[in-house]
Amino acid sequence: MLNFLAPYKKFLIIFSILSIIIYFGIYTLLSPEKMLPIYSPRDINPELVDSTVQHIGNDHKIADFAFTNQNGKVITQKDYENTIYVADFFFTTCPTICPKMTDNMVWLQDQLKNNPKVKLLSFSVTPDIDTPEVLKKYALEKGVDDSRWNLVTGDKKDIYYLARKSYLAVKTGKPEEMYDMVHTENFILVDKNKRIRGFYDGTNLDKPSDDPKTKNMKQLLEDILWLCENQ
Repeated sequence: MLNFLAPYKKFLIIFSILSIIIYFGIYTLLSPEKMLPIYSPRDINPELVDSTVQHIGNDHKIADFAFTNQNGKVITQKDYENTIYVADFFFTTCPTICPKMTDNMVWLQDQLKNNPKVKLLSFSVTPDIDTPEVLKKYALEKGVDDSRWNLVTGDKKDIYYLARKSYLAVKTGKPEEMYDMVHTENFILVDKNKRIRGFYDGTNLDKPSDDPKTKNMKQLLEDILWLCENQ
């Protein structure tokens, strides 16, 4: 049998190599390359977008800010320059979703402890209560790494303005409700260019979400690592 195939040896080798190349070529074509969308107000549920920015179809970026963190330091956009980060909105006395969100942010912090490209940013939505001293106590209790995770407080109107107009994080009702309580489970992934790349349920570690535009925490980690490699 082998002697019979001997004259075709060269042909069989070439045929096998070509078959492997074709197989992997087809596999590559049929396997879509991972991509992360760049979100602008037009891409989001209108209920989550303030009417003054709903017309923006591209080039939406997080506005500049300046708030005080748990160590009494003023944190600005400069501290997150050329950095991938995850933002959320919370308050230290929250008895419902915030404890779970903080636990999941701590989980994310631990997963990324050896990755200097990523930071975390949590805005207090009760800044009159969450002074830097209160935030420091909370940070120590939760195991916050001060070098990469800022819990910030400041002017309530400025924080709420950012939540609704920059991070597109909460439902916006009537104009007079602009500065009503912000309470959202959303984690927002921001890239090095200050653009929103995803929304994630901060209370959900690994269960699939009913909303295709909202992912869970493990998907957030996956997307962060992808951004680290591709930005």
